[in-house]
Amino acid sequence: MKETLAIGIDLGCTNIKGVLVNQAGALLHERKVQTIEHDEKHWKRAVTEMISSLESKAEINIANIGLAAPGLANDSNSCISFMPGRLPGLENFDWSKHASRQIHVLNDGHAALMAEAAFGAAKGVKHAVLFSLGTGVGGAVLIDGKLYQGAFQMAGHLGHITVDSGAGSRDVTNMVGSIEDAIGNVSLQTRTYGRYTDTNDLVDDYLGGNVLATWWWLSAVQKLSTAVASTINALSPEVVILSGGITQARDALLKPLESFLDLYEWRPTTRKAEIRLAHFSDLAGAIGAAGFALTKNQ
Repeated sequence: MKETLAIGIDLGCTNIKGVLVNQAGALLHERKVQTIEHDEKHWKRAVTEMISSLESKAEINIANIGLAAPGLANDSNSCISFMPGRLPGLENFDWSKHASRQIHVLNDGHAALMAEAAFGAAKGVKHAVLFSLGTGVGGAVLIDGKLYQGAFQMAGHLGHITVDSGAGSRDVTNMVGSIEDAIGNVSLQTRTYGRYTDTNDLVDDYLGGNVLATWWWLSAVQKLSTAVASTINALSPEVVILSGGITQARDALLKPLESFLDLYEWRPTTRKAEIRLAHFSDLAGAIGAAGFALTKNQ
């Protein structure tokens, strides 16, 4: 009997990541290309070429294909129905029709948590939340071992929690002072007065002792900690998972975050929510999309 395989694509605003996995979630092949967000023809073509490339590695036709992207998926999971301000041309674009084959579409934060719940950092956990830290900030919620999507599949948009109600700018959801604007790459150039365009460079300078980099980085992490602590108060998870490209900072992120949580997290029984890095790191969205496709085709 041939092994059941799946392809997962994570369409981000910065990069497009693709994986070929088996039914147990084992990574067989991976690919990554730059998105070029405002070149619609490029990233649509890049997605279909990536699917073809991964399928050629399998040497068989793949029936299980999932795609994760920012925004709200429609009820049939055939497209992203709502994503203002990002990836022009994404909204209501039917990927199955475009590729002439079935592609199951879901929110990228939801996909990342599905990967971790099935195969990674949330495996065996009943209650968890995930913050995906990248170009924007996504998220997802696991309650009683199940992905909680809420009405209109809007649940889990943790990046749009307010951490600075006095801020003048509003994010893509019209939320003022969101954690997405506080730490996401989307706002980095603005909040560092043009000094940085990549969080990795900011973190490198922070580790090197640069005063301004230290101020900007620790201010962002402090705001993240208030969002994490607020979410813990609201949902009482066992585990908080951090995924996405910004988690490549590792200890430069985790150590100050834990210090701030020592100040803010409510621990009435001395127990605290465990902070874990995603097992699949920046591939979580793609692997979760593949896992989602597998569940849809069972």
